[in-house]
Amino acid sequence: MTARYQIASRPAHPWLALAVWIGVCLAAGGLGSFFTFEAVRTWYPTLQKPAWNPPAWVFGPVWTTLYVLMGTAAWRVWCRKSQVEVRPALRTFGVQLALNAAWSGLFFGMHAPGWAFLELLFLWAALLATVLQFRRLDGPSAWLLAPYLAWVTFAGVLNFTVWRLNG
Repeated sequence: MTARYQIASRPAHPWLALAVWIGVCLAAGGLGSFFTFEAVRTWYPTLQKPAWNPPAWVFGPVWTTLYVLMGTAAWRVWCRKSQVEVRPALRTFGVQLALNAAWSGLFFGMHAPGWAFLELLFLWAALLATVLQFRRLDGPSAWLLAPYLAWVTFAGVLNFTVWRLNG
């Protein structure tokens, strides 16, 4: 591992900070699930979905794993020495995290797959910007976000398909 990818300056309590970052990401997921909980039992089952739509039980474990990876990636970047470079990257991370939570409100809360798809395009762009910023600061952090980017890409195709099938 080259020096470029080593965490430069760990805080006094790195594991506590890691737990906080993961907790922030899980909290964003919890906020999104507030809108999802009722709709997945009432509204979502009434929609036409493609044959390749994953079973409902897949989403919980996938999102939990992704939120842990996201929190770990943000923590690694947060641990970097250069706060001048870190702050913009973490702001972009915060934007994509807010967009992540907002998507559930649009899709499940407002029953608006078209608006949710449009919002997801912004989420995808913010996430890509986050990956690129993280890559400059800590290569492994960008790789930790790769499964999330892949899942959001898949979710976008699924969202679009559900919107078209029910629009």
